Amino acid sequence: MRLTPITLSIAFALATMASAGHGQRPDDQIEPRSVELLQQGQALTSAGRFNEAIDILESALAVDPRNRAAYVALARVAQGQKLPGKAIRLYSEALKLEPNDVNALAGQGEALVERGAVERAKRNLERLKTACKGSCPQATTLAAVIAKGPPPEVRTAQAQGTTPVTQKN
Repeated sequence: MRLTPITLSIAFALATMASAGHGQRPDDQIEPRSVELLQQGQALTSAGRFNEAIDILESALAVDPRNRAAYVALARVAQGQKLPGKAIRLYSEALKLEPNDVNALAGQGEALVERGAVERAKRNLERLKTACKGSCPQATTLAAVIAKGPPPEVRTAQAQGTTPVTQKN
């Protein structure tokens, strides 16, 4: 009789903890609706409809913020819009979810080169080579982008010690 309240308390605590664990999804299971929206966004990006793609991809992230492929797709849209700074930030969000995501590492490296940060891009290439454990197309592509160097307007601005200014149409 003296142990009944203690036993009931422990049983209640164990029952509560067990049910909380069953209600959560593993990290590798992305919400199916988010994946569907991601595919729609990628199709719109391929068609060059960037503003619509952004809306759909942001919706995919609203449905499931763990969808790192949506972050990578949004970063690709930003690169298509010539916004490498935004792309770098979006790739960083994907890398927070999975530090060894080869697509995010390669894309971020490409965006870094676009910004003129070649040394940081080389660090990404080293991380990429480590993550691939062999040859992978992402590492080959990033190495080629690094060898090519930043765009001419960035090189000119770096030589003059200024930052390039682009005009919006």
